[in-house]
Parts: sequence; C-alpha cells; structure tokens
Amino acid sequence: MKYEKIYLKEGRPDVYLETFIAESVGGYTRKAILVIPGGGYGAVCADREGEPIALAFLPYGFSAFVLHYSVDRVEPYPAQIREATLAIKHIKDNAETYGIDPDKLFVVGFSAGGHLTASTGVFWNRPEVTEGMDMPEGYNKPRGIMPIYSVVNPKWHAGSFYNLLCKDDPTQEELDYVSIDLHVNKDSAPAFIVHTADDTCVGVRNALSLASAYSDAGVDFELHIFPHAPHGVALGNEITACGESVWVDSMIAEWVRMAAYWADQLCK
Repeated sequence: MKYEKIYLKEGRPDVYLETFIAESVGGYTRKAILVIPGGGYGAVCADREGEPIALAFLPYGFSAFVLHYSVDRVEPYPAQIREATLAIKHIKDNAETYGIDPDKLFVVGFSAGGHLTASTGVFWNRPEVTEGMDMPEGYNKPRGIMPIYSVVNPKWHAGSFYNLLCKDDPTQEELDYVSIDLHVNKDSAPAFIVHTADDTCVGVRNALSLASAYSDAGVDFELHIFPHAPHGVALGNEITACGESVWVDSMIAEWVRMAAYWADQLCK
C-alpha cells in the first residue's frame, strides 16, 4: 500500500489528503473513495472516521483518500467544499498514477463530514465551488455519495452550521443556502444514506429529509435506517468502538459491504 500526504492549499498544513493506495494486481483498475471524517466542523475525527474507513473499503476494490479540511472556524463556507473539490480534482488528475478509474470516484462522510460529502454531490455546480479552478464542467461531481449519520439541515443539528458559517447568528437565508435537503435536484449525485433511528445527537430526520428530497427529485438513492446505536457508530465493529460496546453491532457493520455493492451497481 502506498501512503503519502498531499497538501491542498499553500500555507495551510491542516488541509491535506492522506492516500491509501492498494498495489496493482494484474492491471486491475480500482474505484476511488474520498473519506471525509466528521467533527461538527469544529474538528476532524480522523482516528475513527478516517483511516479505519479507508482501510475497510480497500477489500472491495477501492483505493482511498482521507480529507483533512478547514474546521474550528478558520474559514467559512465555501472553503470546505472548495477543499473537497481540490481533493477530487487531485485524485482524478492523478488517476493513472493511482491506478483508479476517474469516472468511478465516490465520496463517503460522517456527521458534519457527511454534510460536506453531500455538498460535493449537490452543490458541485455552484459558481463559488470551482471559481478559479481549471477543470471541465462536472469534473468535480462524484459518481455517488455516501452520507453516514449526516448533518443535513440545521433544524436537526444547528451547531455544525454555525461552525461552517463561522458565526453564531447566521440568517435563515444563510442557513437555507447550505441545507442539503433544500437543494437536491435532477443534477445531484446518487446517494447511499445511512442513519440510526435513535441517534440523539444528529437526529434521523436528517436522513429522512434527505431521502425525501432525493425521491422528489427522481434521483437514485438507497436508504438504511438501523434501529439502535448512538451517534458516531463508524464501522460498527470493534475496530472503531474504542472499547465502547454500544458502538458494536454486527448488523450495522454490514453498511460498508452494502455501500460497496451499491457503488458496483452504479458503475455497471
């Protein structure tokens, strides 16, 4: 496996990609997955939602990249989606080097990282996202997105949006502009959505509202609501449980396999 750090913004050592590139076997071309950890836009929780996620997708024919992005109110929106866009551009620009198919790039993210993941699939064609970047129209649109217990609308988790906008008193117009479910349309990337019904931190209504928006727009999506597990379940196994049994559930742990199958079907 090839590991390296790719810095995405000059003068910003906190904004970078970690690469987890599987060695080529018999000329096999892999899919790519960009992993975006959560942290409420106040931190990047890469210990549980970064490298472990990247490694979990490798056996399913992916090479993986973990994004470290602007948090802790260093820069407001659209800094974070521009950084994700730079990551996608880097991966596609170097597809041959990485042994991946640039047309089979997926994004997976958790909690606030799920919001950023969804942003790559829904806001990809906003002018401010690609301004000044030399790329063809749609180059930064993922093949599909995987928002996992994702923040979607401030009605059900306001704190992440305050951090994203770097203010404690955003207007309703500002909040609406970055609410994913209000902007899903026919051009949005297909979505694989996962949540738990009793998530008391980022409520399940986020996932239900996002799925409803996808249904209304007529865009492909898959929705999985598991009955029980607290927020931050990650892989749902002992690797990411940190000794907490409430984060271990063999049924929830199946979401990676199901997401990989979903991605394979999209790529046919």
